[in-house]
Amino acid sequence: MRKLFGTDGVRGFANHYPMTIDLVQKLGSAAALFFKQNNQKAKIVIGKDTRLSGYMFETALTAGLCAMGADVIWLGPLPTPAIAHLTQSLRADAGIVISASHNPYYDNGIKFFGPDGFKLVDEIEIELEKLVLDGKFAYNEVAHDKIGRLFKIDQGLGRYIEYLKNSFPKHLKLDGLKIGLDTAHGATYRVAPMVFQELGAEIYTIGDKPNGLNINDSSGALYTKELRKLVIDKDLDLGIAFDGDGDRVIFIDRFGNEVHGDSVLGFLAKYLMKNKKLSKNTVVATTMSNMGLDKAIQSIGGSVIKTQVGDRYVVETLKKDGYNFGGENSGHIIFLEHSTTGDGILAALQTLAVMVESEKPIDEHAKFVEIFPQTLLSVDVAKKHPIESMPKVTERIKEIESILGDDGRVIIRYSGTENKVRIMIEGDNYSKISEYATELAELFKKESQKSNYL
Repeated sequence: MRKLFGTDGVRGFANHYPMTIDLVQKLGSAAALFFKQNNQKAKIVIGKDTRLSGYMFETALTAGLCAMGADVIWLGPLPTPAIAHLTQSLRADAGIVISASHNPYYDNGIKFFGPDGFKLVDEIEIELEKLVLDGKFAYNEVAHDKIGRLFKIDQGLGRYIEYLKNSFPKHLKLDGLKIGLDTAHGATYRVAPMVFQELGAEIYTIGDKPNGLNINDSSGALYTKELRKLVIDKDLDLGIAFDGDGDRVIFIDRFGNEVHGDSVLGFLAKYLMKNKKLSKNTVVATTMSNMGLDKAIQSIGGSVIKTQVGDRYVVETLKKDGYNFGGENSGHIIFLEHSTTGDGILAALQTLAVMVESEKPIDEHAKFVEIFPQTLLSVDVAKKHPIESMPKVTERIKEIESILGDDGRVIIRYSGTENKVRIMIEGDNYSKISEYATELAELFKKESQKSNYL
């Protein structure tokens, strides 16, 4: 059982455990020890998004790293996938991102990339946890002249922009396209406008004035109302919204409608299959992806493999089993031949390439996947009892699954960071599945208050 790391690093309220200065400094020291190679000091890059607490955590990490002899490179505010890319490019031993992704400004988090640019596997996170929680850092073992140094690199932004532009097909341009961008007052606020403009698009940008407190505030991938309005008011071809750390993307079509994430995964996979670029004709998605994605991919001779929720698990499956494309319907899209993690801007560029080459708008492509009605509830619970230990809950889940048959499914999971249960039900009747979800939510609330479950 992991005690600090959740599905995407360590995360919580800034200045509250585990996101305290003391613990973050220990995380830095643990990383310096763990990534030290052949008794040579580790080289660690650090990037962050735009939230206010990033400054203090950047400093705390650096103190912990340097105290244990690691050299540190500050990259400043950049998207999470930029840190993954630059960790490799700079031949660093690890990369650290200070971000709470799509969460409000008062949250923050720490996530790690290995020297290959991939997120750490569970086993390594557990080793880091042990170092942190033991807390036995012998700082006096680092000689005075072996304390680490801090370096700042200003070229990270430009290097990442060129990397993104090079992922876009050389024979294509974005000339003539009018695109709305919502950068969520987050890490993409500088990068995204420059990339799309330099490739020829006419852009209209909102959510591009971060002040440390407004990241993800009624903007970005989770709040597309203003972007949808912008697309309609300005008669744009497309709207593109990123989350606070830039690893996910949501699209708005020319009519102001949000395009379902599974529709995007579906038509991108179709394009890759058509061009014989989809490894093993397989898409890797998560258990939260819609049944419509499975049926659409199967209709063209492909298949969908499901992992547990979290883009890191999608990436692990891609690597382990030799696939090259997958993602989550929340907007994480991974092109493994281009990137080691979800990259919102890169995914947007690949989507635009399909649109430009086919001369069809995104809404036409999205029709390929017929989305099944789906309801998702996030419910506070008193305790996260093992689901299998609650007979009333498990019996009702089985009854609902029996009623839905092959035309629906029930997915239940606990949040990795909060006392919440996520209830997702799919079926061909929205009214019915909503009723079932509400019923299960009430049952979970009631049963979680009991203390006689193991």
